[in-house]
Amino acid sequence: MEGNSTAGAFAPAQQFSVADLVVVVVYFSLNVAVGIWIGASLFASSEGSGLFIGLAGTGAAGGIAVTGFEWNATYALLSLAWVFVPVYISSGRRFGGERIRMYLSALSLLLSIFTKISTDLYSGALFVQVCLGWDLYLSTVLMLVVTGLYTIAGGLAAVIYTDALQTLIMVLGAIVLAVKAFNEIGGYPNLEEAYLKAMPSKIVPNATCHLPRADAMHLFRDPISGDLPWTGMTFGLSIMATWYWCTDQVIVQRSLSAKSLSHAKAGSILASYLKMLPLFIIIMPGMISRVLYPGKALPYGRRADRVGICLETSVLGALREGEGQERTCMSLVLTLCSLCINQLSCTL
Repeated sequence: MEGNSTAGAFAPAQQFSVADLVVVVVYFSLNVAVGIWIGASLFASSEGSGLFIGLAGTGAAGGIAVTGFEWNATYALLSLAWVFVPVYISSGRRFGGERIRMYLSALSLLLSIFTKISTDLYSGALFVQVCLGWDLYLSTVLMLVVTGLYTIAGGLAAVIYTDALQTLIMVLGAIVLAVKAFNEIGGYPNLEEAYLKAMPSKIVPNATCHLPRADAMHLFRDPISGDLPWTGMTFGLSIMATWYWCTDQVIVQRSLSAKSLSHAKAGSILASYLKMLPLFIIIMPGMISRVLYPGKALPYGRRADRVGICLETSVLGALREGEGQERTCMSLVLTLCSLCINQLSCTL
């Protein structure tokens, strides 16, 4: 009797059947489908042209640790939907009076102009100039005009719907780039070895900033000697991520525009999944560009520091030559134009 009771208590767990797996997949698919507009808009609102170039360039300069800035957003987005949005909805009123609202509005506008709009306009126009040869100022004006027209005419609804389209464009364009990059280098297994041997053809005399980092393939780096120490990326960055993803007006208004709290939660789940992609479709292609195009420098003035080495070996240099790159180049142009227009619409 005792043996039977013991055997019953520790009976092996039943494995999932095919039907169980189908139910689980359908459940998560429906959650993603419900939040597709909000999730795509949340993702597109943060992935500007400046970030696209910055992630690829930083990957070329220092490896994959910059992924922390993207992956840190995953749980901040979940906090937005499960903690902050319910508070915003239940409060039902504004706090602080008229003066604090005017102050925050003016501060947000200035920060957007000097830290977001100007950067995204320049980086987007630079990509168009490198790929198509268009004038830098003409590209800037065209993006401003297009963005202003559909944002003023359609309001937030137009911005959210175009965000969804732009998310599709930017993800597909980045995937095309990533596939081409990995094909050129012979697949992921060759990435680490080739990257650690990649040296730019132009270096800073008596300096070591051009050398690939030994910890290039480490997400968590030494808290003392690391350029992106894991302590700061884990704890310090979480504070900034909470501010940006949970309190910034550009982000919060997307979640507040959802039909219900369930839609807002589904949107945050989808955006969290999408934020895992940049490592594979932006950062690693940037690392590969350092291997494939070590000497394609661009005229960035006399500044010869680590940032210069990073830009020298970035994706911009890779666009200048190479066989059969027309499709990849055009996909990048569409992607970066979409990113830049999206960022402008988010802040107008």
